[in-house]
Amino acid sequence: MRISFFLPLLSCIIILWTVSFTSYGQEKIPPVSVKVNLLQSQAPLPPVWEFFGYDEANYTYMKDGRKLLSELAALSPVRVNIRAHNMLTSGNGIPGLKWSSTNAYTEDKNGKPVYNWKIVDSIFDTYIQRGMKPLVEVGFMPEALSTTPGSVTEQAATDKSNKHYSGWAYPPKDYKKWAALVYQWVKHSIQRYGKAEVEGWYWEVWNEPDLSFYWKGTPEEYNKLYDYTADAVKRALPTAKVGGPETTSPDGKSGGEYIRQFLTHVVSGINNATGKRGVPLDFISFHAKGSPKLVDGVVWMNMGNQLRSIDKGFEIVSSIPALKNLPIIIGESDPEGCAACSEDLHPENAYRNGTMYAVYTAASMSRTYDLAKKRGVNLAGVVTWGFEFEDQPYFKGFRDLATNGIDKPVLNVFRMLGMMRGNRIATESTSMQNYMTIRDSSVRGQEPDVNTLATKSAHSAAVLVWNYHDKNDINFRPTPVSVTIKGLPQQRVLLTRYIIDQGNSNSFAAWKKWVLQRLPRQRNIKYWKLLVS
Repeated sequence: MRISFFLPLLSCIIILWTVSFTSYGQEKIPPVSVKVNLLQSQAPLPPVWEFFGYDEANYTYMKDGRKLLSELAALSPVRVNIRAHNMLTSGNGIPGLKWSSTNAYTEDKNGKPVYNWKIVDSIFDTYIQRGMKPLVEVGFMPEALSTTPGSVTEQAATDKSNKHYSGWAYPPKDYKKWAALVYQWVKHSIQRYGKAEVEGWYWEVWNEPDLSFYWKGTPEEYNKLYDYTADAVKRALPTAKVGGPETTSPDGKSGGEYIRQFLTHVVSGINNATGKRGVPLDFISFHAKGSPKLVDGVVWMNMGNQLRSIDKGFEIVSSIPALKNLPIIIGESDPEGCAACSEDLHPENAYRNGTMYAVYTAASMSRTYDLAKKRGVNLAGVVTWGFEFEDQPYFKGFRDLATNGIDKPVLNVFRMLGMMRGNRIATESTSMQNYMTIRDSSVRGQEPDVNTLATKSAHSAAVLVWNYHDKNDINFRPTPVSVTIKGLPQQRVLLTRYIIDQGNSNSFAAWKKWVLQRLPRQRNIKYWKLLVS
């Protein structure tokens, strides 16, 4: 079978081996040739894409948060994993940008622990009701346990506002009380959801301890925090999965050195909680980010930066024999580092509303699979740090999957990925780009990255094709593509094509058209900036 078409950005071809087949006409312009050989089946393609995360945990049970979580749960039969910050942070439960709280732990006047799981339960109940799994981030430090407790910060103007408490990034003043908090949390979860359910969760210790914003302690103090946390989790549920260290990019100085010292401690260090040598570790986590820039008014992405971080993390893990087979979860894997930094304040983030975020996600996800195969590591999850921002202006330019209940183009990529099941299939492309060239140089020349990821299950096949360039998509031309699929059964087949481009699966383009049709005299940049602010 040969299918030819112009590929503006992203296309997914789903073939069901049962009914009929309709061909698309071949373009006269010489296309990029993509070949898919269904006869060359490789290893199963794990659904590593089904991990999502966000800072504002309190958005979980709000109106648009519940709607989006329901949509994520419906992407495929695979259970989606959800990670959120601030699960133990003190506060009144009112969210703000990059802020949330549960007030799970306080102390009475005699210093006796008081546990309150009401908000935590509201969050986890929302996940469980939708068949999702918490990727439990154990943090941050409750005010009553912090070595540096303080008052409410200046952001809290009134009792109605969200209250940002200081002290949340510091080590505990009492590690045994901290361990007791973790132990009680795990036991409570088992009581509420059942042992079999909680056994399927990941318990991950803290977030980016190599950054002083998130961790005010030393690396040794983080190791101690991890030891006590892991010991508490395992005492409550010996079969639980616990891991870390959830550091920043391994190819950076802070992230690379930090993850190495942590893994060395796990393998050969003395456990601070037990006094014995060795520390429980069931999975390894780190972050990887791209780095977009604004050049002469045009956004240039930098996928190479993200792929180098991923590859370095894989290299570090694969170099340690005792750990090389452990599952790896890239706890945040994104085009850049701040989901709550809106486009109007950070113009380099203008890629987020349209198709660029979508095609970047497809291409980088496929390249992540390639790098894991190259390094021979066990890739278990890739967390997209993007959710939604409740009651913000439409298409404000946050790194999110939906805006005020409207799905953005990037969410449709995950719908495509949710259709890809079974084994990975051998593919070829005449495009000059591959995962190694992009890792080393990103996509900066004249040639775009036109490539494919394909799968085959018992009675279907899926072919994901993308057209990516670091330069913003509004300035890049479509590419003619010819897709040849070898190995189809000798019977009629049904072909369905899904497209994400300027005119398809693109709520942002439709919204702009709708707005401008109603404001014919105000089509100017100044007004547009006011509109989305």
